[in-house]
Amino acid sequence: MPHPLRQNATIPLSTGLRQDEKRMKRRFSIVLIATVVVLGGIAFYAALHWAAGENSARESALAMMPSDARSVLYADVAALRQTPFIASLRDWAPTPQQVDPEYAQFLRDTGFDYERDLDRITVALIGRAPSTTYLVVADGRFDRKRINTYTSQFGTHESRGGREMFTAPVSGSPRKISFTFPRQNRIALTDNADLPALLAQPMKGEDEKQWRARYQRLSGSPLFAVVRQDAESSQALTQRTPGGLQSPQLAMLIGQLQWVTVAAKPEGDRLRVVIEGESPTDAVARELFDFLGGALILAQAGLNGPRVREQMAQQAREAYLEILKGADISRLDRGDTKSVRVVLDITPAFLAAARFAVPAPREPPPPHK
Repeated sequence: MPHPLRQNATIPLSTGLRQDEKRMKRRFSIVLIATVVVLGGIAFYAALHWAAGENSARESALAMMPSDARSVLYADVAALRQTPFIASLRDWAPTPQQVDPEYAQFLRDTGFDYERDLDRITVALIGRAPSTTYLVVADGRFDRKRINTYTSQFGTHESRGGREMFTAPVSGSPRKISFTFPRQNRIALTDNADLPALLAQPMKGEDEKQWRARYQRLSGSPLFAVVRQDAESSQALTQRTPGGLQSPQLAMLIGQLQWVTVAAKPEGDRLRVVIEGESPTDAVARELFDFLGGALILAQAGLNGPRVREQMAQQAREAYLEILKGADISRLDRGDTKSVRVVLDITPAFLAAARFAVPAPREPPPPHK
């Protein structure tokens, strides 16, 4: 029979070891949970901070657009640069035989290459033809000293409205370009005669509210355009429509739209394009919806017709049919406006067909001896 003192002595020892083991496991669990929480918080903050930085840069650039802008174009070049579709688009686009000498000199003197250094660009078209001007706000990596030195060779430099302004002539044009750096890594330039006044007239009030509502609606697209319709802009849009697609009825309907937005977003190897027209009345939206739906059916039937089959290359015909079959037309009620939305996918097959249809550049004729 074991000694009672010896037996009692072994019990608290094993119990103490188990308790220490439990405390160590508990401490390890607490440390592990705390580590996960801290790392998760850091990751969340970094993602939130990065997204907020991107959004604030986009919003501040759009906020600089003047109140009398007729249309605004925005492109997140840094985001687009990373997409497979843009890579395929580079392969599709014809490569120039040689770089323009003036642009090559600009690259050497300033060190700025838009394919590498440009991150975002926002463009506003202002006024009406023939006195239309533009304002460009671009974000990227600019060597301000080198750019200033390059411009000073053939332009002027002055301080206006508390800003350092540079003005340079446009090659082959009587117009001049003025630019300034509103902040680090941002440049604003225009062919307007008074850049400080242009920058001092941002949108505000109801006007800003209307534009901002559309910017927010298109915030998920790295490339978009917003057009505030008037008689001139609708006429210009009609004139640029390909001859085979021109229609007096379509022109009349487009002329009654208040806003037109176009958004493009790469999705894998294709580009999703969303076009939306807004009208103050439901009757115009309904008529436009019916017209586009009918045109879509007729276009598919035409491409399947025997004459088109004979005259058009099969690759091109199938690419156009792929786009038309995937197209979607819908109506939206946005309260104050009634909209018609058209969704199209630009596919690799379409790019290949378009490239096949574009004639190769001709070689220059040999010099006469």
